[in-house]
Amino acid sequence: MSYSLIENARLLTEHGIQRQQLLIGMGRILAIGADLSAPALQPCQRFDAGDRLLAPGLIDQHVHLIGGGGEAGFHTRTPEVQLSQLLRCGITSVMGLLGTDGVTRHVQSLFAKVMGLRNEGISAWMLTGSYQVPTITVTGSIRDDITFIEPILGVKTAISDHRSSQPSCEALIHIATQARAAALLTQKPGLVVMHMGNAQAALTPLEEIRDRCEVPLGHFLPTHVNRQQHLWRHAMRLARQDGVNLDLTSGISPHLGARGAVKPSEAVLEALDEGIPLGQLTLSSDGNGSIPAFDHAGNVCGMAVAGFGSLLDEIRDLSGDLPLEQCWTLVASNVARRLKLQDKGEIGVGKDADLLLLDDALQPCSLWAKGRLMLHHGEPLVRGTFE
Repeated sequence: MSYSLIENARLLTEHGIQRQQLLIGMGRILAIGADLSAPALQPCQRFDAGDRLLAPGLIDQHVHLIGGGGEAGFHTRTPEVQLSQLLRCGITSVMGLLGTDGVTRHVQSLFAKVMGLRNEGISAWMLTGSYQVPTITVTGSIRDDITFIEPILGVKTAISDHRSSQPSCEALIHIATQARAAALLTQKPGLVVMHMGNAQAALTPLEEIRDRCEVPLGHFLPTHVNRQQHLWRHAMRLARQDGVNLDLTSGISPHLGARGAVKPSEAVLEALDEGIPLGQLTLSSDGNGSIPAFDHAGNVCGMAVAGFGSLLDEIRDLSGDLPLEQCWTLVASNVARRLKLQDKGEIGVGKDADLLLLDDALQPCSLWAKGRLMLHHGEPLVRGTFE
């Protein structure tokens, strides 16, 4: 058994920044204090943080781990995520999912990737389903997938998008009730992550579910809600009136070529001005998904692959207007609470030692995942099996 003592660090907590030392071992934070000592008669690596900021590792809850895309043919399927891509961007926990392509990509393959990333050293979970309705699952049942397959925390579907299956209200209610039943049995979140497209209907399908179904709205998580101005206005109305949680996508921004989109950091400030609590908001990357552009006839006229660096980019921009400890909740503690990951998202005794050391420009310097140093001086010390 070995330990690590991190000295001269400025800890980023929800209560502000505190100069403390950190003792980690067995994958967890064992002690926090101003003057800690290494355990006697035990191997212990001392690490000088150099008065840098030590923050909880990023939790990215929307990643196309086995690739996405395919809207312009088989050759436009994006590749699988490599471990080093995540580490370089400060990500210690991910949730994988499928997108448009639920035909050549499968939930079983996503499960294999999640377990592979766990073996390589980071924390990973997943959603069952894809854009397709009826929902494709492993066991034949959304309820059973969530109940019996440990990494599966919920289900993915798509609304208000020309690539979706155009699900009826009855079909969406069926998805929601299955996820709700599994959540009650397992104490998992039973999330229904709703991919949002550009259609003018926006969140009208969720309003119909609200009016016809008794599943609590806390199970639903509309994502990409900053994709279009009209969608963002609708999302804010539901968040304000009904307490709906919203997931903004850092990779969707007019600064990154998304026409009509709302820059995520600006959307957060707008939501706060509207009286929406910060706790209802999260930020995810949509990393490794394709970014197709469509012309007025619906033909693909451009294609790119979403990265992961946009998460920290938006946090940097937002930190000019909000204290960093508030900004960081969007990619850490808020996400952990949404996914019911009790050991994630905060720096505290007993929590998982998922830690990110940042320089003055908020660039990743070092990263620990479950107590293991995996990135140092900005370079991965650990790589995926086939990197």
